Amino acid sequence: MQHYSLLDLSPVPEGGTVADALANTVDLARHAELLGYHRYWLAEHHNMPGIASAATALVIGQVAAATSTIRVGAGGIMLPNHAPLMVAETFGTLATLHPGRIDLGLGRAPGSDMATARALRRHMAPEDSFPQDVVELMGFLGDSDPAQPVRAIPGEGTHIPVWILGSSLFGAQLAAHLGLPYAFASHFAPTLLSEALHVYRENFRPSASLDRPHVMVAAGVCAAETDEEAAFHRSSQLLSFARLRTGRPGKLPRPVQDIDAHIPPPVMAQVQAALSVSATGSPAQVRRQLGEIIAAHAPDELIITGMIHDHAARIRSLEIAADVLADLQDGSAAA
Repeated sequence: MQHYSLLDLSPVPEGGTVADALANTVDLARHAELLGYHRYWLAEHHNMPGIASAATALVIGQVAAATSTIRVGAGGIMLPNHAPLMVAETFGTLATLHPGRIDLGLGRAPGSDMATARALRRHMAPEDSFPQDVVELMGFLGDSDPAQPVRAIPGEGTHIPVWILGSSLFGAQLAAHLGLPYAFASHFAPTLLSEALHVYRENFRPSASLDRPHVMVAAGVCAAETDEEAAFHRSSQLLSFARLRTGRPGKLPRPVQDIDAHIPPPVMAQVQAALSVSATGSPAQVRRQLGEIIAAHAPDELIITGMIHDHAARIRSLEIAADVLADLQDGSAAA
């Protein structure tokens, strides 16, 4: 494992505001940088009361301005919602302001419900143009060509690293075909993780961007001093995901002691399956569980995420995870 990174959904806690969530994101990023995390990614979601990162590029800009060395990027931008030229100009501006630090992960899903997708796009094309849009976007970020009729300014010549994000075999096949790094959304959709990584690695074609496969696996982490404390804080994410699954999305709930009393067993089974690529507990437990994930999937990079209501507890989880991941990274390098 070469790196460990952090994915932040900028959660809006119950009893808090969007302003609180955005301030927490900037503070968390500063801690992540000091703790040795390699990347700090934010994700595009719309019409979600509990997520404050809808205007993802703007939040990336705030995080990049508040830090100095950590890479900052999108995990990801939902490309069907945007014209490739606009994405190239936006991220080209970010890369110009923060050279050598900006990543661009691209997703194929809308990151919203269909009504919101219509509000975003107005005119929805029936065909799937994601592969063509990715190639077009990469062209705008490539070498300057004055003869090109449409140019991204800023954008051209920045060569921002482009990642393909996915939770199915489609993204794995596209990333392999284009020779791009691939990040799998196993923190909430792990079903096809092993198969997708196999498809990507077996079919990878070297490119100007990358000469060998590079896989990022996502995992949920909720770490604390004891298993009991970690389970208490993780109840917020379980509740949030259960409410989303049952059509009642909202702010990130306060944690509860008896989570099984708040989620019906059939829903809990679905939630636990969706969030199964995760580590929860004391430092020793988190070390064991993350070690198992790394051993099973051999990622080049692990990106962790955790929806914890209390900001101080979230920072402590980040600290524990950093200690564990630094040791696991050293161990994999020695092996």
